[in-house]
Amino acid sequence: MPRKPHAPRNKPLARGVPRYSRSVMYSKTGTWAVKNKKPTQKKTEAKAPKVQPFGKGTRTIQQKLPRFYPTEDVPKPLPSRKSHHRPTRLRSSITPGTILILLAGRFRGKRVVFLKQLASGLLLVTGPYKVNGVPLRRVNQAYVIATATVVDVSGSKLDPKFNDDYFKKAEKEKKKKTEADFFATESQKKKIEEHRVADQKAVDAPILTVISKTERLREYLKAKFSLKRGQYPHDLKF
Repeated sequence: MPRKPHAPRNKPLARGVPRYSRSVMYSKTGTWAVKNKKPTQKKTEAKAPKVQPFGKGTRTIQQKLPRFYPTEDVPKPLPSRKSHHRPTRLRSSITPGTILILLAGRFRGKRVVFLKQLASGLLLVTGPYKVNGVPLRRVNQAYVIATATVVDVSGSKLDPKFNDDYFKKAEKEKKKKTEADFFATESQKKKIEEHRVADQKAVDAPILTVISKTERLREYLKAKFSLKRGQYPHDLKF
């Protein structure tokens, strides 16, 4: 009796168009059951070596070694250096109170006041917010230009709570969008927490006092940095 040719379960209706979709074949082939199956750990009990009498004494019979060895070496993960980071070295031109020019991000071109370096190596800066609209935020020192202008920030005592955890966002619960949410055009305004507003005012208050006493410093911080035709940053002295 001639053998029947193999017929695939998912026959193509046309070239490149299968009869069943991927999700249907997922349930038909039982892949879902294999994927959701929890692996069971095998119980490996360490066998104690046998001790038998031998002559006037005893001898220990060890477990036999495998007769054959694998032809390929078993891959081993390389030692990770993620937990052995060196602290980021701060540029010598950046000191507390130095006015920096931001080169990237939402506030690029704005001048800000440097406060301190955080444990992650990022810089904690402020506008102040009342002067140029830049709040307390973290920036990478690779994307700033340090100027020669320095503001006295010795009067502002930074609370230890201003660390990397202070700027972490709370995880939002993922909810399935309904048809009404999908077609909704109104966007809800983001509300700033009251304690963050209070922290911003507390940090900026002594800096604003120094700025008000220094001539034209407020206008300097408010002005946006830009280059004109024929100006090159490597030729300028900041």
